[in-house]
Parts: sequence; C-alpha cells; structure tokens
Amino acid sequence: MKKAGKWLTILMAAALTTGALSACGGQNNNNATGQVEEANKGGNESSQESAKPESGGSSQDATQSYEDWTGHTVEVPTQPQRVIFHGETTGDLAALGVSPVGMMLSSVEGTLSEKQFQDAQDVGFPFNVEKAVELDPDLIIVGNSDEAQYGTIAKVAPTVTFDTFGSLDERLTKLGQLLGKQEEAKQWLEAYHTQEAAMWKAIRDGGIGEDETAAVFTMYPGNRLFAMANTGLSQILYSEGGFKPTPLVQEALDGGQGFVEISFEKLPEYAGDHLFLLTPVDGEAVNELKELEKGQVWSGLEAVKKGNVYTFGLLEAYSDALSREWLIQQLPKALLKSE
Repeated sequence: MKKAGKWLTILMAAALTTGALSACGGQNNNNATGQVEEANKGGNESSQESAKPESGGSSQDATQSYEDWTGHTVEVPTQPQRVIFHGETTGDLAALGVSPVGMMLSSVEGTLSEKQFQDAQDVGFPFNVEKAVELDPDLIIVGNSDEAQYGTIAKVAPTVTFDTFGSLDERLTKLGQLLGKQEEAKQWLEAYHTQEAAMWKAIRDGGIGEDETAAVFTMYPGNRLFAMANTGLSQILYSEGGFKPTPLVQEALDGGQGFVEISFEKLPEYAGDHLFLLTPVDGEAVNELKELEKGQVWSGLEAVKKGNVYTFGLLEAYSDALSREWLIQQLPKALLKSE
C-alpha cells in the first residue's frame, strides 16, 4: 500500500502541478523558513540574485541565465556539482551520467532507476527544506509549479521549475543545458531515437498496422480506474511511428493531462485495438483489476476478444529515460508474442 500510495500522490502532483505540494507541506516549510533565512543571511535572497563569477574565476564558478518552465529567469551554475532533483523522472539524470546529492526517493523506489541513485539523499515528498539546506546544493530542480513552494525552496539555492510531463526530447535537452551535459544529451537522444525507429519497424514488419489504436490503463485501490495519457508507457506508445490514441485519450493528451480517472462503463469509449495494463503494486488494487477482467465490460472489448492485451508492471513503465530504454526492448516481445 505504501508504494502504491506514493505513486498516486506523485502522479497527481505532477498532473495538477499547482497547489499540491503547498497543501501537503505548508507546515513543513513554515518550520523551515527560519533555518533557510539563517542559512542565506548575508547572501542571496532569491535564486535570481546568484553571484556572477569573479574575474579570473574557474569555469565551475560561471553562471548562465536560464528561463524555467514557469517563467522565472534564474542565474544557475554552468557546471553544477551538487544538484537536488525533485520530480518523477529522476532516471533522466542517470542517462546523462549525473548523480544528484538529493532526490525524491519515492520517484525511484522499485523502478529500474533505483540502483543508479543509492548515494543520493531523500529530500522527501513534500519537499523537505531542512534536508535540502543540509545538502548544500548549488542547483535545485523541482517538478512543481506552486509559487509559494518555489519561493521557499529558492532561498536554499538557485532553483528552477521543470516540466516532468514534457516529452523525452524536451526534458533531456533542458537538463543537458542545466547540468552542463548538452553533448551527452544530444548523443543519448540520437542513439535512443535510432533504437526507437528500429523498434517500430520491427513491430510494423510483424503485422501491426500504422492506423491501429492503443490505450493504457491501471487500477488504484477503491476500484479507481485510470486511463493514462501524457505519462509513462503512453508517451512511447504515442510517439512518432507508434500507435494512434483513441479520441478520448487524444483529448487528454491535447489537454496536457497525465491521466484521466474513468468509470468502468466508460472503458469501451477509451479502449483501442490494443490494451496495455499496468499491474498495480497494492494487493487490493491487483485484486480489483482481476475482478474487472472477469466482468462483462472487459470481456466485451474487441481487443480482449482478439487477445491484444499486454501487461507491464506499474513501476517498470515510467516516463524517465532509463525506463524508456527498457521499454523499447520489451514492447516488440509483448506485441509480437516473441521471446
């Protein structure tokens, strides 16, 4: 239940973007304000006032002006050494060879990225400002657009907001710029897209047409059914050369939604030619998903009748770069029923 609860909390926070963290963490941050102000006494009052490099300073001291996701213009180090990343796609950093000093541990627990970040400290969810002060970061990246929360965090170190629901290319390119890893990001994306194109060619050669549709679903305790859109497995399924989304899923994609909670009766309206199920972590949700699969609504779907149903673990099908690499290896095996 613990991991499943964290998953929904993280997902909803990213999808709703505004207010989620402040609603959960206002008390935590109020307690931290005094410590943050003390740590910054005599220094910068905000990340926009970061010092420029002194004449003759090292490249490590250099800064660049960066406009973040929510419009802040921030002076950030060109070569940050102590990064805190607080978002859902922590695995993106591993693709660039970056090890953060702090992160949201719940974003990697049980995922393919977990082993990559064993030395990073947990800054919690909601964001623990006291812990961040202890880590002495020179850059903080947060996947949250709440301005009150931003104002508190930005007193610790230069802070930028980051869209974790952005496309893989957008995320890696922006992280490359922020982390001084532009060339690494370019090379990783080129290699990834070569593999992705080869994957879709293999799938098309295997007999799955370009106009076929797909939809992704998962269950949360309490018989809460979700159709996925701008997150996780869906992002690769609806990428260039991939499946077509069904009309209602397309609406969610156009609206920038990460997921949509739907009723069981609405399932046929969201379902496509191919159905992907993300197996929940929580035992209650697993049992509820099994009950759904026994019902008439599910058994009446064309994709179910044709055997076009594929299952992935919820924690395997994340949006981050490392999970995407894994998925392009696994999708042909599932779709073409090969080993």
